[in-house]
Amino acid sequence: MALRRYMQVDVFADRPGAGNPLAVVLDAQGLDDAAMQAIARWTRLPETTFLFPASAPGASYGIRIFSPRREVPFAGHPSVGSAHVALAAGLAEAKDGVLVQDGIAGQLPLRVTGDGRERTIAVRTPRSKVLEIASPDDPRLARPLAGLPLGTLPPALVEGGRRWWLVEMANEAALRAASPDWAAIGQLANQTESMGVCVFARSHDPVYYLAVRAWVGAPAQFEDAASGAANATLAAWLASQGALPGDSGFYRISQGREVGHDAIIELDVDADGEVWSGGRTCTVVSGQIDWP
Repeated sequence: MALRRYMQVDVFADRPGAGNPLAVVLDAQGLDDAAMQAIARWTRLPETTFLFPASAPGASYGIRIFSPRREVPFAGHPSVGSAHVALAAGLAEAKDGVLVQDGIAGQLPLRVTGDGRERTIAVRTPRSKVLEIASPDDPRLARPLAGLPLGTLPPALVEGGRRWWLVEMANEAALRAASPDWAAIGQLANQTESMGVCVFARSHDPVYYLAVRAWVGAPAQFEDAASGAANATLAAWLASQGALPGDSGFYRISQGREVGHDAIIELDVDADGEVWSGGRTCTVVSGQIDWP
């Protein structure tokens, strides 16, 4: 037997089932790349993470992130969820309210606020870069955006750990009613080496400022329940255009209702222009995995 601690959590949620699920394998020493990929394929969750003792100065723990198909350099909900697990399992302890995860994307700090069910964790995401600002009638975007009432900002291709097309829609009602053209989004994702299309709209809801939907086009085609990385690139794009909601750099978004979830993600663009993406996490499963 090769028993390793194992947890499943729901990220960006204050209750189980509302956020984005994540599997976390603790005590991952001894697992090679093939074994980690096999476990991620077996869990069939958006991502599975593997935690290791810190090996770099200043780091709280090491992390590897895998989707069912491949290793991922960075993703928001796995980072936030893994930090929650590291704290809950006693693998790491925040120093002055900060954890530091060490992975392919380098050492990234995570801010920890509050305790227990009220605790929120936010990761400082990799710096985003605007690769392209396009016209809505760009031939590449014609089919993916067909029939969508667009907002004020032009579509933009932005990279920040992952690459997304960011598209503003005219209003929240239209965004929530939209039906993605999966074939067109898949073609766009492959043509531009992007994840797909992240659409957003302003909201008058008292809890959140933006409603967001993230349509993944490649390698699989699905709607993401809650994407910390997509929302981080969106925050950076809005900041670059002087279009952040509110006046403090902090705001909340709603994502996932269209696929049976109800996630709330907190974004903060600090005085240095760094983007922090986070929220709450719920533990759903705590036990062991028997994997040689």
